[in-house]
Order: sequence, then structure tokens, then C-alpha cells
Amino acid sequence: MSFANEAGPVIIWIELCGVPTRIAPVRAVAAYRLSGTEGGNTLADYLVIVESPAKAKTIAKYLGKRYTVKASMGHVRDLPKSQLGVDVEHNFEPHYITIRGKGEIIKSLRDARKKAKQVFLAADPDREGEAIAWHLASLLGLDQDAPCRVVFHEITKDAVKEAFAHPRKLNFNLIHAQQTRRILDRLVGYRLSPLLWRKVKKGLSAGRVQSVAVRLVVDREREIRAFQPEEYWTVDASFRLPGGKLVARFYGYDDEKTPLPNREAVDALLARIEGQTFTVERVKKSERRRNPSPPFTTSSLQQEAARKLGFRASRTMSVAQQLYEGLDIGSEGAVGLITYMRTDSTRVSEVAQREARSYIEARYGTSYVPESARQYAAKGNAQDAHEAIRPTSVLREPDSLQPYLTKDQYRLYKLIWERFVASQMSQAVLDTTTVDVSAAGAWFRATGSVIKFPGFMALYTEGSDDAPSDDEQGKILPPVEQGEALPAPDLHPEQHFTQPPPRYSESSLVKAMEELGIGRPSTYAPTMETILKRGYVVLEQKRFVPTELGEIVVDLLVQNFQNLIDVDFTAQMEKELDSVEEGKADWVSILQSFYRELEQDLERAEKNLEHVHIPDEVSDVQCEKCGRMMVYKHGRYGKFLACPGFPECRNTKPIVKTAGVPCPKCGRQLVERRGKRKTFYGCEGYPECDYVLWNKPTGALCPVCGHPMVEKRTKGQVLVVCSNEAGHPEPVPVGEPGRKHGRKST
Repeated sequence: MSFANEAGPVIIWIELCGVPTRIAPVRAVAAYRLSGTEGGNTLADYLVIVESPAKAKTIAKYLGKRYTVKASMGHVRDLPKSQLGVDVEHNFEPHYITIRGKGEIIKSLRDARKKAKQVFLAADPDREGEAIAWHLASLLGLDQDAPCRVVFHEITKDAVKEAFAHPRKLNFNLIHAQQTRRILDRLVGYRLSPLLWRKVKKGLSAGRVQSVAVRLVVDREREIRAFQPEEYWTVDASFRLPGGKLVARFYGYDDEKTPLPNREAVDALLARIEGQTFTVERVKKSERRRNPSPPFTTSSLQQEAARKLGFRASRTMSVAQQLYEGLDIGSEGAVGLITYMRTDSTRVSEVAQREARSYIEARYGTSYVPESARQYAAKGNAQDAHEAIRPTSVLREPDSLQPYLTKDQYRLYKLIWERFVASQMSQAVLDTTTVDVSAAGAWFRATGSVIKFPGFMALYTEGSDDAPSDDEQGKILPPVEQGEALPAPDLHPEQHFTQPPPRYSESSLVKAMEELGIGRPSTYAPTMETILKRGYVVLEQKRFVPTELGEIVVDLLVQNFQNLIDVDFTAQMEKELDSVEEGKADWVSILQSFYRELEQDLERAEKNLEHVHIPDEVSDVQCEKCGRMMVYKHGRYGKFLACPGFPECRNTKPIVKTAGVPCPKCGRQLVERRGKRKTFYGCEGYPECDYVLWNKPTGALCPVCGHPMVEKRTKGQVLVVCSNEAGHPEPVPVGEPGRKHGRKST
């Protein structure tokens, strides 16, 4: 604010929403009053409310001293836990209450609101964020028709200032969509769960999306059980040539693909080609082009982080939230490193594309920059509300930020950065060679492929959920000519059996849920955490396995609540929620239709469903207090042992898995233990003995020092190394002649 002198008219400039605004000429005394300085309170300041302190710190740096930025710590109001909280008789009116423990936060926000000239609500740019903003507006008594909402998809100086220059009103379509989902889930949970308590087991609960996720796991498990393996054989012919070894696999007879189902077929093939001359029938060379993967969505980020980093979905989203909200990176201070991480869009802004193309040209050369910027089409069910997940600036290379980031933050940022930059690079070009060899009408085929121009593959290639296969990439075939006679080969017949479909990993379950339209980006991680916590599934070797309880609950729901557990119905409900967000559907009508069917199903199930008894699984561990055999129970942190004599005997104990290796420090057994983030292996004598291994013991001992050998993962490989690395200054292969100590790769 400025004015020329105390006597004459002045031109006043004040800042509204971050934009200098001219006020008509007034007298100086009036100008002084406009500043709102009275009793030590500065009413001209602005209050900005975000969800987290980290986000508040980053935004405050960009807005300056006249803005007070506070955090609500997420939601401040919700439906009550002790009752349904929804008036089904009056248009499903929700009854919101202040979340327990948020009283002091709300009081602080109300006090700050009294001192502020204007309040801005800057929660995340999605349905959940819009609902948080609405609840805050209600609690603080804000005018909900005023432009109090600011939205940005990346926390950078330009994006934040642009958002504050164009505040908008609350979007009630978004609010209604979030509220509809919340009420749907509440109706299912609070109406269906009591039925499960009475008919199956006390303490059970059923969720709308979670139940369908459990069904996917159960259906896959039953598919695996019902699978009948089929025998098949392969026969490889290995030719030793001057230019190297050529390995060709039996393809078929007379250039027609022919399977080898059994040993008899193999014997017939071997008899047919015995003593015959092998001739090169065809040499085909072709050029194959490969496009880069699009930048990350929430789903693809969770999948790739699981494949390449071993992250659980919840861990991925937690670290991504930190990168989005802002981290202190030295001279720049706190800055948001990635765009908003809950998105199903692969769209990228033109500004980001131009920056990426300039970087690629400077770093790799013009041949690595495609003629035009790459655009990626959105999937059919994508909302496309936000950009893809990308770095806020490709100029912030991962290695330059490594000193300021935790290990998890660095690895995830590097993955996002590489994926985005690669998505804007040129195609990779591969030279592929196929050689067909025949003898007596039996054809064998060898395929090799070498990279002619790496393109995007110079930086990044996408991982895969599938088991490793015999990939021809990188395999160079020795030179041969059409019509050339080859020497007699070494023949290698091998028996195989078809394999059942694999159990779902977190990565493949997220992929399945996305493809089927179950849930949305913000729901994948919490859905998987919920079904694990409730004991419907367990993770074994990072794969979901249904428990007996999970299978019983799924069968009960399939028999009595077909729509609720139906994949297509759940996907259609997501589309209806999208329609509410777009203003094309009435949220009350959707709830009325859903609730009417739910009540009919509940009434029928109450009459028809008999009590289901699930016996506890008995362990081989005896209760030391009363002598009973302990049983397995599921709790908040997974399985544990409990005495079946409860409540007379309340003895419980954790399930201990021995590593099969003695503790080098005291001789007792090493046992598996769960930490906050990962499994580790410690001495069973803790706390008397504090020996710990952070890698899985193999069961073998180092032949030199007797310490446990452990599995160590590095760059996609699993190495077997001695755990006593401090005593191994020179890591070399164990058993190598002339050396004393070291490591051995598997």
C-alpha cells in the first residue's frame, strides 16, 4: 500500500489474491484505516489453510510475510464412528462432527481467521481436497459463494502465484462426489458389518471396494487350485560355428508351428532328424521400433515402484506425498519436486514438454529428440483432471538432489524423473534377426536382437510383473547364409509343464483394479491395507493369499449380495460418481437406488443365512500358563498366537520364525522380526543379545569366518554375501584360488 502525503488525494495499491489492485483516490486518513491496523492486529493479512505442515512451509516461502499459512492436518470433520451418521429418511443428509483430537487445531484456525482479511483454502486438487476445503469453510463461517478456493497441481513458485491470482468458488460437484462415496461406504459398512458379526464372526467388517478386491484374490486362488498342468516339451539344437554358437528351438514341421505334447512326440522328432543334414532355410533381418512408456499415473507409479524398488503401495504414496508437498534442497529452500501424485492422466503441459525436449537435446543430442512432442492418449475411464506425475523441473537431476533426500525419496524421485524424461525421447531402434534351420522337414528357429539406436532406452525401460523369459534382446547370432549346411548339432530335449496364473502381487492387483474400473487413484493403497488389516488376505512372498475367513466372507457376499460383490456393478458405481463430479447426475438419486437394493438384500440374508462357524487354526505351541495348545489369531499387525482359554487365560505371543542360523554372538537362534518398514533378523535372546541382520540369511555359513551368508539385492540381482562385511575389505568371489575371503554371486 502506498500514498503520496497526508493532505492530498493518493493512488492506493493493495494486494488481492497476490495481484496488485488499484483503488480510487481517497484521503490519507481513509487510506490509513484501510490497512486495518488496530489494537496490534493486522487485518490486511491473508490466511491460507493447507493439509500438512510440510506443504504449509513450502507455500509460505512463495507467498511472503503478509500470508499466514496453517495446516489442518487433513480432514477436520467426518461422520461419527459410534452411529450411522446418515439420515436415510431425509435425502441421506449426513451428520458431520469434529474429528476427535482436532479441537485445538480448529481453535487455532478460528483465532487466525479473526485476524485475517481473507481466507484461502488450498487443500489438494481432488475430491478429497475439495471436501476438506468445504468442511473448513463451514467450521470457520466463510462465505461459500466467495472465491476462497485455490488449486495448484505442483508446488512451485509460478504455479502457486498463478493459483492465488485466480481463486475460485468451492466446487460442489466435487464435494457431492466425495460425499456420495463416503456415504456409500458408510451404508455398506454400518448395515452389512452387524450381519457378519451375527452370522460369521464378531468384529468383521465389509467394505464396498475392499470386498471386490478380496473377491479378485479369492477367485485367482481358486483358479490356481483348479489348474491342471499340461505337459509340453522343447528341443533345442545347438550348432558350433566359426562365428559362435547358434541355438535354435524346434518350431514345427514344414514351416507350420507344431507343439510337442509328450515324450513320444519328441522321440519321433529325434528319430526323424537323426543323421540328417541341417540347412539354413531362411535368414530374415528386420528393423523394429519401440516407443517409450507414458509418464506415470498413480497406478503405474505404484506398479513400477513395486517392481523396481520393492515398495508397498502405501509406502510409494507416502514418499510421493513428501516429494509433492516440498522438501528443503539447499539454496532453493523448500520446493515441491513432483506434480500431484493422485491422477489417472498421462497428459503433460506444453511448458514441461518444452523444458524436457531442451534438456534431452543438450544432454543426449538432437537424434534423441522426436520431431514433435509426444502426446499420450488417456484411457477410457480416466478422469484426466490433472497432469501425469512428473518432476516439476527436469533441470533438478536426481543426483544433484541426493544429498538432501532420504534414500526412499531419492529412489522414487529418480524413478519419476527418468520415466518422464524417457517418455519425451525418441524411439529405440532394434535390429532383429531370425534364422530358420531345417532337417527332414523339421524346422528350428533362432532369434536375436541388438540395439541399433537406444533412444529412450539409454535412460529407462519399464519393468514387468511377468516371470523372466528367454528374451532375444542383446543376443547376437553368428553370421550364416541361406542354403548353408550346418554341422551336426547337440540336441537338448526338455520337459515342461504349463503353470497356473500367478497370485496377485500389489503391483498386479493395482493393475487389475485399474483395468476393471474398481476404485480410483486415491483408493488403491488404502484398499490393500484394509483387506490385509482385516485378515481377509495375507502376503506370502509379496503375493496375496486369501485366508479361510476371506473365502467364507466372499462366498457369503456372492450368495446374498450379488451386486455389492460384482466387479461390473462396482465399476459402474465409479462411473456414476464421476458423473456426479461432472454435474451430470444427482447424488441423492444414486444413493436412493443403491440403498433400496442393499436393504432388500439385507432383509433376505437375515432370513436365509445360517450361522457360519470358523474354527481357529490350532498351532503346535503350548500355552506355558495353562497348558492349552495356542491358536492363530489375526490382529492389527498380522497373525499372532493366543490362548483359546480366553478370558480365563489371556496369554498371547508373537509368531516366531527361526532363520535356521545360529547367532554368531551368543549361539542362540536368529529369528525373523518385523520392523516399521521391513523384515529383519535378530537374536532370540534379545535384549540380552542385540545381534541383528538386515538381510535374509541363506542358512549357510561363511567358509572363512563362520558368519551367516545373506541374500543381498543390488541392481536387480540377488547376491549371496557374507554378513561380516566389515571384515571383508576386498569383496571378491568366495573360493577363488589365491584369495582368502569375499562374496559369491548366485
